[in-house]
Amino acid sequence: MTHWLMDTILVLPAVIVALSFHEYAHAKVATLAGDPTPGHMGRVTIDPRAHIDPIGLLSLILIRFGWGRPVVVNPANFGNRRRDSILVGLAGVSANFVLAVVFGLIISIVERAVPGFYASSFGSLVGTMLIQVVIINIALMLFNLLPVPPLDGFGVLADVFNLHGTRLYETLYRNSLPILLVAIMLGLPSRLLSGPLIRIVDFIMSGIIGLPGWWILLG
Repeated sequence: MTHWLMDTILVLPAVIVALSFHEYAHAKVATLAGDPTPGHMGRVTIDPRAHIDPIGLLSLILIRFGWGRPVVVNPANFGNRRRDSILVGLAGVSANFVLAVVFGLIISIVERAVPGFYASSFGSLVGTMLIQVVIINIALMLFNLLPVPPLDGFGVLADVFNLHGTRLYETLYRNSLPILLVAIMLGLPSRLLSGPLIRIVDFIMSGIIGLPGWWILLG
């Protein structure tokens, strides 16, 4: 119980940050594309209160699977409906990647400014929380890229291949919740994404940031 509680405390800030920036990016790009809907609904903000779904957050704490409040957009307001829909769909995952790189840089800057900081008890906790932000952002990015409705990956594919209104699109979207739940119950997302997750995090921390020993921050 103590171990679970500590894990939750260390991971929860990373989840809130990742979800908030993910949904904010959707809302901001939709607004820039000409749709005022997210602004009217108070979604063009990084304030977590605008994006966190209480039930989704509770589910995340209890069973390690949760969700935020999806941003509602009206594609009819876009200047170029197909292009802008794709950009809005990719905005969230792009924000997660950028945020992962930013926090990787913060980890590196602290390490170089205060050598040995992460070796202390307090520094170890800080380092764990910071690296969790990197990991959770990449995990959220990869999960949302899965071509399963209502995830962003499916929406982008539907826009790219103009699937809206087709029987395939309607069937998949109508059955999206059971499809997603079955996939999660079978552990398919973790099996598919665990390898790419580690490789991408290592690419960011070792390749881009130049901190090959990042894994020690996981304790």
